[in-house]
Amino acid sequence: MALVMGVDSSTQSCKVVIVDAVSGAIVRTARASHPDGTSVDPEAWWEALQAAIADAGGMDDVEAWAIGGQQHGLVALDSSGAVVRDALLWNDTRSAGAASDLIAEFGASALTHRTGLVPVASFTITKLRWLRDAEPANAERVAAVALPHDWLTWRLRGFGPADPRLDELVTDRSDASGTGYWNPETGEYDRELLVAALGHDAVLPRVLDASEWVTDAAGRGVGPGAGDNAGAALGVGARPGDAVVSIGTSGTVFAVSERAVHDETGTVAGFADADGRFLPLVATLNAARVLDAIARLLGVDHEELSRLALDASTGAGGLTLQPYFEGERTPNLPDAAATLSGMTLSSTTRENLARAAVEGMLSGLGAGLDALRGQDVRIERALLIGGGAQSQAVREIAPLVLGIPVEVPEPAEYVALGAARQAARVLDA
Repeated sequence: MALVMGVDSSTQSCKVVIVDAVSGAIVRTARASHPDGTSVDPEAWWEALQAAIADAGGMDDVEAWAIGGQQHGLVALDSSGAVVRDALLWNDTRSAGAASDLIAEFGASALTHRTGLVPVASFTITKLRWLRDAEPANAERVAAVALPHDWLTWRLRGFGPADPRLDELVTDRSDASGTGYWNPETGEYDRELLVAALGHDAVLPRVLDASEWVTDAAGRGVGPGAGDNAGAALGVGARPGDAVVSIGTSGTVFAVSERAVHDETGTVAGFADADGRFLPLVATLNAARVLDAIARLLGVDHEELSRLALDASTGAGGLTLQPYFEGERTPNLPDAAATLSGMTLSSTTRENLARAAVEGMLSGLGAGLDALRGQDVRIERALLIGGGAQSQAVREIAPLVLGIPVEVPEPAEYVALGAARQAARVLDA
């Protein structure tokens, strides 16, 4: 039995799965926590990866591996291979002003057609501009720029301060597409944008195609890895026509597409996927947290909230929840608040409020599907993943609200499984 390893180094934790390369059966698993915060020493990720691998029984019997990870995080390295400063993560918003500056300099339309993206604080390019302006001494030290999955792959292959071969940094097209200085259509870095952000050129990871691989110090095959959303799409088996609706604390809606997307409004990010296609994506702020808020208000757990929602009729008797509890990103309403309307003596019941919460949350995610359709992305089926998808009410109401067939795969570590699939391909090469 040939074994491969897939890793998901997410914001919260590192998950490792050891998988039978032929059957896909999971043989061993483990996880280790990451520290909280939006600025993290990458060494904590490295320690967590090592701990999770050890808890999963080690790598002695593993023949190939790959790492998926959180997108956009800035890992800046100096010429000795040392980390220049703590990594700024996707959820660090200090670079919002830098995003505005880059848009003012280049224009949203030009940036979208050069990179598929309109810069926001999440993306790596804005973090580099922030570093240039806020910490110029650190910016001058930067010899190479990596993303979390790039850096962990480099370290696990045997590189680092003891062997700082920066030209051995590799990435994949999905993660490169989230930087803001890579073109998913041409497959080339946009060095002008990199220099405009950082202030000078730097080493960037070589972008591996889906069929490419490298080796580690032990001679094992190493797949290209992926950004987390692309890894999840690969792990869940999404294909063109599928939209993956991930219901976590916040929400993401992304679809496998044969064509690139250029949305000048910035609503749809024109990412690449891990298979040579594209992965246009919409993010929402309000997803499972909507259900959390209404469950607290009603004083029930999520199982009871689901039962209440299913006891109400479609439309919740006219009760409507606009679920913008913390503003919203899609549509772009950062200062909005949640509103409850249609309240009458007959409609204002516990059951209708629970139903309105589920329908309101799903309608918000449906707006993401509409944004994708607005970019001519074909959507025929939704795959619901994430914690919120485990609600029976969500599963039953989703087809009614989203208006398309819905499937709910069994809960799994889909990012890590996507990386394991990449590792299995190495053995088939």
